[in-house]
Amino acid sequence: MRDLLTSYFFSGDAIRSRSVGDAVLSGMVDVPEPPARLTADWEREISGRLALEPGDVEAMPLARARARWPDYARCVQAVADWTRTLGLADVLASSDVALMACRGARYHHDGAQYGGAAFCNLFVSEDKGLDVHFASTGHRIPLARGTVLIFDTCQPHAVVPRGGSTFDAADFGPENDCSQLFLTWELSIEDAHVARALGVAFDVDPSSASQLDEEQVRVNGKRATVCFASGQWSTFD
Repeated sequence: MRDLLTSYFFSGDAIRSRSVGDAVLSGMVDVPEPPARLTADWEREISGRLALEPGDVEAMPLARARARWPDYARCVQAVADWTRTLGLADVLASSDVALMACRGARYHHDGAQYGGAAFCNLFVSEDKGLDVHFASTGHRIPLARGTVLIFDTCQPHAVVPRGGSTFDAADFGPENDCSQLFLTWELSIEDAHVARALGVAFDVDPSSASQLDEEQVRVNGKRATVCFASGQWSTFD
């Protein structure tokens, strides 16, 4: 039997409960290759200030990138057009956006901070033989320039070598060109279009939600963490 996942998230000043959506929406959009000067700047940032280690996912300076990225608006428009084809209306226009970098990514969920959101990611790096893998649902999305996906933040996911189902830092050593840059938007999970697209139901456990003061994910009624190597849940009291 599948585990029952429940997210408890802030809705205004109160904690609200919801189910965790199993759907992963993915596609490819046509976005130009970023300019060489910009990609060189990104690599200096990754190796210098960020000192990005295997498994890390970190924010990059978006304002500086936009100043050197003539096709930034075209990238945003491509994702906005794609989300409209999914019936999400203009949800992107009201959503916060950030530029992120990763060197692979350990299995994790983001429900302890972003339980009230779904993520929409646009990858702008070239294909380096990596996948986003969702451990609980089995979804696997090959990463290449133009890969776009929307998913529930509470689903365990990682960036792993193509076809793999475990995270191993040794796969992302300094000898490997494996950094990925992506734009990410926080879509409100309470937006009716987003909730419907991901299959999210609300107020599934109001009694527990009323007693909580922090966001969390529970598995079969118990608090849980994700194994960074395998993506499997483990529960604790």
